[in-house]
Amino acid sequence: MTETPTQHGAEPHAGATASKLNWLRAGVLGANDGIVSVAGIVIGVAAATASREPILTAGIAGLTAGAVSMALGEYVSVSTQRDTEKALLAKERTELDEQPEEELEELAAIYEAKGLSAETAWQVATELTEKDAFAAHVEAELGIDPDELTNPWHAAFSSAVSFTLGALLPLLAIVLLPAHLRIPLTFVVVALALALAGYISAVVGDADRGTAVLRVTVGGVIAMAVTYLIGTLVGTAVG
Repeated sequence: MTETPTQHGAEPHAGATASKLNWLRAGVLGANDGIVSVAGIVIGVAAATASREPILTAGIAGLTAGAVSMALGEYVSVSTQRDTEKALLAKERTELDEQPEEELEELAAIYEAKGLSAETAWQVATELTEKDAFAAHVEAELGIDPDELTNPWHAAFSSAVSFTLGALLPLLAIVLLPAHLRIPLTFVVVALALALAGYISAVVGDADRGTAVLRVTVGGVIAMAVTYLIGTLVGTAVG
């Protein structure tokens, strides 16, 4: 007797897997922003003064402002996306209530466009509609899982935490290192951290590792070099 293949309960659903990958990618990008932003600030200040206090103050201010900004930006962005998805879901539910036959034909047409024969597409659409019309239609037409809508509070918290963790690296490095090694070693530490972040983002996105590492690292080094130059000029002018 041949058993019909079924999805094992322990296997992740495609939507859940994509959601986790998006969260991981967002976390890596948040950490990358934290590293570059705060590294630029503290190196710029360190180029202007050798005193540890103003460097620490500027770094903490940059970390706090950046984390809050990331959290607010992510909250607004995800809230807007969630509101749009809810509106689309409500519209689809209304159409199913008011135009069930038209919606069934539309669902069958979607599966036919994906390569099924007209007869098979109609059978699939009919069986899925009988099982759960709403779930079948929102998945095929909108690509939305009503049970997997992104939480804006989770997104805001995740962005703030990832930015903070990334920002702590250059801040601690430049504050704890001896004054004469402060800037060059912070450059090295930040470059290595950015290379790691670029590699992880490439793995998550299944992109070319070398290109991602080079792009992120070079961009961060340029940002630090520019802020170092500005800090040196400002420090010279003020001094």
